[in-house]
Amino acid sequence: MNLLAIETATEACSVALIHGDELIARSEIAPRRHTELVLPMADALLAEAGIGRHALDAIAVGRGPGAFTGVRLAVSLAQGMALALDLPVITVSSLAALALEAPEEAGTAILAVIDARMGEIYAACYRRDDGGGLLALDEERICTAETLVLPEAGAWQVVGSGWASYATALSQRLTGTLHSADGLRYPQAAHVAELALREFEAGHTQAPELALPVYLRDKVALTLVEQGKA
Repeated sequence: MNLLAIETATEACSVALIHGDELIARSEIAPRRHTELVLPMADALLAEAGIGRHALDAIAVGRGPGAFTGVRLAVSLAQGMALALDLPVITVSSLAALALEAPEEAGTAILAVIDARMGEIYAACYRRDDGGGLLALDEERICTAETLVLPEAGAWQVVGSGWASYATALSQRLTGTLHSADGLRYPQAAHVAELALREFEAGHTQAPELALPVYLRDKVALTLVEQGKA
């Protein structure tokens, strides 16, 4: 099995490759440099594994939510490579990939939260299953930290840039004890690859043209009037 994964929805630019039983990855915190970094990263991983692009079985991609340009870049690259190589695509939530950045701890709920700018966050809640995957506890959404509604859970882990920006407001929304929180974590292609492999093995793939980004937000900037009210 050879599966290439791309994740550029946030400040982190990362690519991962599952090559047989091995997973190798490259990642760099590089805002505004994703376009120049992502393909060289992919080529470096393929070279390290000693395979070419035509040896790939599937392309996986973090389909957002996240920065518009980053999400669009990742999905466009995945579509282009898959079309050129006649491969299926597996789309993975960038929030789900982020959730796997939380420490492994049984019985805790995980709040994955990305700073969406403009005073808002992207958020979703998960719990690890017995097989190391994730169970979604609610739906992905965009909202303010102050209006976030969380499911009931006795213990929480919080991960993602939303915590770095809105820790006080988010801590007040938690329905149980906070076990850990890390605002310096971002979605990583390694976790996109791990989740995508499960989907591939279950037969859940898409034709490249059906692999779509998920933005959750319809606008990318505040108007001047909205800025004055913010």
